[in-house]
Amino acid sequence: MFNHVTVLLEETINELNIRPDGTYVDCTLGGGGHSAAILSRLTSGHLYGFDRDMAAITAANDRLSAISPNFTLIHSDFRRIRQELEQRGVMTIDGCVFDLGVSSPQFDDASRGFSYQKDARLDMRMDQTQSLSAYEVVNEYKYEDLVRILYRYGEEKFAKSIARRIEESRKEAPIETTLQLAEIVKSAIPARARRTGGHPAKRTFQAIRIEVNDELGAFDIALDDAMDLLSAGGRVCVITFHSLEDRICKRTFVEASKVPDLPKNIAVIPESAMPRFKRVTRKPITAGEDELQANNRAHSAKLRVIERIADNEKNPQ
Repeated sequence: MFNHVTVLLEETINELNIRPDGTYVDCTLGGGGHSAAILSRLTSGHLYGFDRDMAAITAANDRLSAISPNFTLIHSDFRRIRQELEQRGVMTIDGCVFDLGVSSPQFDDASRGFSYQKDARLDMRMDQTQSLSAYEVVNEYKYEDLVRILYRYGEEKFAKSIARRIEESRKEAPIETTLQLAEIVKSAIPARARRTGGHPAKRTFQAIRIEVNDELGAFDIALDDAMDLLSAGGRVCVITFHSLEDRICKRTFVEASKVPDLPKNIAVIPESAMPRFKRVTRKPITAGEDELQANNRAHSAKLRVIERIADNEKNPQ
């Protein structure tokens, strides 16, 4: 069963400003929490849901079918949002949700190889039809590439010693399982540094997972395309769980909503230079006390929202 507690659900749905006849996209279908809430508010509108995990598609289909037939589920990486929607005749949307990271069922299912606390073959693929898995990253990537992804995606200050220990271990025999890797990482980190900051393998597993699924690259592409697809007044809501995703989101929203540098002697900003978007949230929305107590994942969740500006708002008469 694909059970997943949706974080910041009420806040996200409120910020979407859902129109009953609108077209909405859930780029991270997961357990279908956001999709179910959106679909229940639609009359003649339509919902499109994306997920790379076929288990999520199957579970969400059953859940959403009980609400309304006005939905289409798409087994695809959300980086293909534009192409997949255009193939279905959808050229504009009224809202889009990104709830990034790994779904609880993916972590909870030991066989998926996401967890450093449950023994399984190294996998970490969100889309189990793709060829690259954590096994190939750990056993085939060069030392320099391992250091790069551990620094960039895990912000791991012991990246070099961990990469070196991985390199040494795989010379003796392939590193096959999650617990093997977790122990190797632990042995590469000084004892004093292991006393704080949670499990010592947490950042390494995060980095490898992001690399396997190209999570940041896919998000960068999909966020730009989702914003381009927005109709006037449409909104994109993004929930992030770590600083790398949040940085991409914040940077994209700031750049899209600011007036470019112009000569100081220009009295009126030309139409072509007016921003097409406005940030609805200057600071991210975070979970309230009740949700924090009920759901541990909510502690790191940040919600940012941006809106497409209508033409008459750019230069009001």
